[in-house]
Amino acid sequence: MNLLKEVSKYPVFNIGMVERLTGNLKTAYSAMNRYIKKGYVIKVRKNIYSPVDLSTGLLLANRYQIACALREDAYLSHHSALEYHGLSNQVFNDVYVSSKSRFNHFEFQGVLYKYVAPKINVGIIFATNTDNIRLTDIERTIIDSIYQMNKITGYEELSNAIEALHHLDEEKLFVYLKAYDIQSLYQKSGYILEKYHDKFGLTNHFFEMCKSKIKQGIVYLVDDSSGSKFNNTWQVMEPAPRDYGGDEIV
Repeated sequence: MNLLKEVSKYPVFNIGMVERLTGNLKTAYSAMNRYIKKGYVIKVRKNIYSPVDLSTGLLLANRYQIACALREDAYLSHHSALEYHGLSNQVFNDVYVSSKSRFNHFEFQGVLYKYVAPKINVGIIFATNTDNIRLTDIERTIIDSIYQMNKITGYEELSNAIEALHHLDEEKLFVYLKAYDIQSLYQKSGYILEKYHDKFGLTNHFFEMCKSKIKQGIVYLVDDSSGSKFNNTWQVMEPAPRDYGGDEIV
């Protein structure tokens, strides 16, 4: 068996897979150390490896495959999910990754992999065109992005993403909003999505449901409140027209 040929079938792999191929853990580690020294394989992080395309010298794994290998249940979320769905105007050097178990932010080849603790655990799908990539579906991505709007995506970037959409499933939006069950998120989602009422065919029932969750409390859509004006329907402070960028997670 040609071990290098076998592991090169996988953009990302761990030592457990090599052990299964060799039948021996010591042999697996010895082979990986040898391949790393020769430049055939690169160690991305502890127990995460990727083969090198010998014709180009580049990793076989892309940033999204690496992200989803960080944990068994890891998936792309927030702005990185927007990117993968083709809904972002810009590609960040940060990759946002969610999973049930936390990992420390780390940088690899100029890309910063950031952990975002998930608030809900539904709406995760497998990518249809690339192996081993998991991400939030479009509706979950939009709701997540509204929730973390000031920390990750930014108001204008999110608005542009929604403009680029052709369809939103109202029932899925219901599911994710109910899973979060946060008043301010109902307010923000209702305010933002009402502008696209006709485009997506969202029913009055959807917006009435969001309004029914408003008890008291004014919500600011963006952190910078200068020039904001009050929207009585949704009890939100609308941002003044300008370019709002997302801030890094703290």
